[in-house]
Amino acid sequence: MRLNLTGLELKLSIFIKPNWPAPENVHAVTTTRASLNLSHYVGDDRAKVLANRQRLQEDLNLPSEPVWLNQQHSIEVIDLGQKPVNLSVDGVYTNKTNMVCAVLTADCLPVLLCSEDGKEIAAVHAGWRGLLNGVIAQGVQYFRGTPGEILAWLGPAIGPQAFEVGSEVHEAFVEQDPQAAQAFYPSKNAGRFMADIYQLAKLRLYQLGINKIYGGDFCTYSDQDRFYSYRREGQTGRMASLIWCEKSTPI
Repeated sequence: MRLNLTGLELKLSIFIKPNWPAPENVHAVTTTRASLNLSHYVGDDRAKVLANRQRLQEDLNLPSEPVWLNQQHSIEVIDLGQKPVNLSVDGVYTNKTNMVCAVLTADCLPVLLCSEDGKEIAAVHAGWRGLLNGVIAQGVQYFRGTPGEILAWLGPAIGPQAFEVGSEVHEAFVEQDPQAAQAFYPSKNAGRFMADIYQLAKLRLYQLGINKIYGGDFCTYSDQDRFYSYRREGQTGRMASLIWCEKSTPI
């Protein structure tokens, strides 16, 4: 069902705009479940998903169709300036204007990156496997400036009070980086842990030299009104986190 909202009222209702000091030519939003499902890979009718994507493009007045990825929980990130482009990856970078980078999530962490000069952007899909194996680093490697000149925004993901993992996940992170222990605490279920995916992402960003980090205060699992959550619902839709560069006034 499409909500009967327009203009600013619509944007405040079904989109989240990152609260970060990005340059004026850099635009970014995350959709909510009110924006409807945007993924072809969750059992939804293909025609409906295509209609939802078209609606998204129209509502945000996007300069081009988003580059939709076939995400694999890998660490592969592509540069849209390289040809051919393999879309079976988990992140996308560009230094071109009017190209819309996008990732789809429903508990995993969307990470949006931009340079302070507004010339480079990236969107990364970071589940715990991607974080552990270095997906953020794969996106950062394309940036020409120093890591200190990169801004990062952490979009809606599952919160630490809801993200239960096995001891093998805890051990893998701590073995790789002892500081990661601060992102876990024992679950009420023996042998399991509650994990803070936002803290794990921040540690990765700090290690890369990125200190300008924003967002990270959502929980897709507990906020049922706004977000899809795979852990809460099983088969469910996906939100999109998008970023693009252009010369017009920000939305």
